[in-house]
Amino acid sequence: MRRIATAALLIAIASPAAAQEKQPPYWASIASGQAMTRIGPAKNYPGIWLYQRRDLPVRVVKTYPNWRMIEDPDGTRGWMLVTLLSDQRTAIVKPGSPRNIHAEASVASRVAYKVEPGVVGRIDRCDGSWCHIAVGKRQGFIAQGEIWGTDQGEQLD
Repeated sequence: MRRIATAALLIAIASPAAAQEKQPPYWASIASGQAMTRIGPAKNYPGIWLYQRRDLPVRVVKTYPNWRMIEDPDGTRGWMLVTLLSDQRTAIVKPGSPRNIHAEASVASRVAYKVEPGVVGRIDRCDGSWCHIAVGKRQGFIAQGEIWGTDQGEQLD
């Protein structure tokens, strides 16, 4: 029993460390309800933007010990403490008209619901054309080109 607990603890400690060592660019999301970006990679640098939107997708473009330079959906860049970021993949609906969320990964499938531009959802898989997205308790498939938070043609399992 003690060995199992020790193994679980080691895995829990190693996972965040491994996630922090990804090579940029890569996708992440804001883990906190409030997350400050700064002009440089330390708390003594002035803050430039306070994000108040948990799960907002961001692109990590540079790393520095314990800090990540992120780019948000509007193209704004700043340094954020790594503990304010999550590996949870999310996406935001691009500007324009409301988008259809389909029951299956096909334009011919039933429309389950519609989402407005700016809506953020969690994605757990993409096939290069469609992503499975969960918005609150609702889920379905959205065309990958209609969201920001994945690379073009990216496949995600």
